[in-house]
Amino acid sequence: MATIFSPSAIFSSSSSSSTATKPPKTPPLTKPHLPIPPTKPPLTALLTTTLTATALATTLLTTPPPSLADSPPTTYHLYYGTAASAANYGGYGGNSDKKASAEYIYDIPDGWKERLVSKVEKGTNGTDSEFYNPKKRSEREYLTFLSGFRQLAPKDAVLNNLALSDVDLQDLIASADKVTSEERKDESGQVFYVYEIDGVAAHSLISVTCANNKLYAHFVNAPTPEWNRDRDMLTHVHESFKTVGSF
Repeated sequence: MATIFSPSAIFSSSSSSSTATKPPKTPPLTKPHLPIPPTKPPLTALLTTTLTATALATTLLTTPPPSLADSPPTTYHLYYGTAASAANYGGYGGNSDKKASAEYIYDIPDGWKERLVSKVEKGTNGTDSEFYNPKKRSEREYLTFLSGFRQLAPKDAVLNNLALSDVDLQDLIASADKVTSEERKDESGQVFYVYEIDGVAAHSLISVTCANNKLYAHFVNAPTPEWNRDRDMLTHVHESFKTVGSF
C-alpha cells in the first residue's frame, strides 16, 4: 500500500533543517606582539656627538683662567717735583706752584698714596717725594736729589754713593742675585744711568741723571711677588722719570 507523504511534513522537515543552530566560528589566532628593539642611531650621528664632546673638552682644557692681562690697563697721573731745599720745603720762601717750579716729573699709578717727607729726612738723605701702593706699602717709588753735581761720576761710584744714605738700598745690594747698570741718553742727549737690582726678596729699578747742578735719583722698589705681578706698570713708572726741559 502506497505511503502518502504529506507536503507539510516535507516543508516542516526542510524548515527544521534550515533553522538548525550553526556551530560558533573559532576566531583566527592572532600572533603575539613582540617588542621592537630600539633602532641604533646612524653612525654619522654618533661621530658628530663624539667630535662635539671632544671639541668641548679640548676647549675647557686649553682655555686659560682669567689672568691679570685681562684686567683694565693701569692709568697714571703726572707728578711735578720741585727738589726744593729743606729751608723752602712746602713752598715757604719760594713758589708753592709745583707745576710752575717743577724740576722733574714722573708718573704715579692712580690709587697710590703720597707719603709726606719730613724736613729732617729731606735734609739728611735728600728725599724729595715718595708714593706707595696702599695695598702693599713696600711697593713704592721715590726721588732723592743732591746739590752740587754738574755731571755723573762712574756708574759704580754713583750707586755706592747713593747707598751710603739709604740703608734699604745697602741691604738690597748686599743680598742681590744680580746688579746690572747701563748708560742711556734721551732724545735731547741727556745722560741717564739705569740700574736694576734683582734680589731674592725684592726688585729695584733706579734712574740717575744730572741737571740744574743737581743729581737726581728716581727709585722704583717692590717685593718680588709684586714685581712679578706688576712688572709692566713698574717699568712704565721707572721710564717716566724726566727732568724738566728734557721732554
